[in-house]
Amino acid sequence: MESGTSGISVRGVAATLILLLLGSLASAQSPRLKNIDLCNGADHTSPDPQINGCTALIDSGDETPYVMAIAFNNRGNAYSAKGNYDRAIEDYDQSIKLNPDYAKPFNNRGVVYRKKGDYDRAIKDFDEAIKLNPNYANAFANRAEAYRIKYEFDRAAGDYGEAIRLEPNMKAVWNGRCWARAIVGQLQDALADCNKALQLEPNDAAAYDSRGLVYLKMGQFDSAIDDYNLALRVQPKLASALYGRGFARLKKGDTPGGEADIAAAKVVEAKIVDDFARYGVH
Repeated sequence: MESGTSGISVRGVAATLILLLLGSLASAQSPRLKNIDLCNGADHTSPDPQINGCTALIDSGDETPYVMAIAFNNRGNAYSAKGNYDRAIEDYDQSIKLNPDYAKPFNNRGVVYRKKGDYDRAIKDFDEAIKLNPNYANAFANRAEAYRIKYEFDRAAGDYGEAIRLEPNMKAVWNGRCWARAIVGQLQDALADCNKALQLEPNDAAAYDSRGLVYLKMGQFDSAIDDYNLALRVQPKLASALYGRGFARLKKGDTPGGEADIAAAKVVEAKIVDDFARYGVH
């Protein structure tokens, strides 16, 4: 499964310095205003303008610790977007040091730790973000993704559910909960979640792939093949869809087609057989 939650993980969480600085904008000089705008991510050409704007604010020596914490957080987001995870972590550390009650750098640092494969440390940061802000839907979604990667599917389903409760229109979390519920055997609930995910995003390969798994575990092999076909139309090398379709084809007696799909899936993902066994498909 392509989780899709990576898109709700750091993107869109930068705090808005402009709102926090309204009281001082009238007397501000235009270079500072430009740096505030850049630090807020107004220039979308690359992460570099945001890094430059935040750095100018940080180095000015004129900002309050509260504003500095936001600038470090925003610069951390920009470094993360560049794949410079160690620099991002350094900035999130500084943001947290300046404002320990600021939930966003905990969440964002957790995303970076997750990308680096340090899932337990990521979960600790998501825990802290949620403790500071119990209504932080992105943090629940990000923690769910970490639990999913650790194969703790019950916990993942619970966190996806909290994210849905807080932000029902977050597209990826419906698919995430569908996948987790399918694996733990809550098939009817999983099917409803996948249908909702596809209602929100009709051409989502990951949601078709997840619903294919639901149908596969229900023994509805024709429906599974149909959904895997739709997923592969969007992502032709999606290993889970290739393997799932191959498994369904074998169950229907299409040995050549099934074996070809499974062989293609193994080329993309060597551990795909073990993954599906863990999902209860073997």
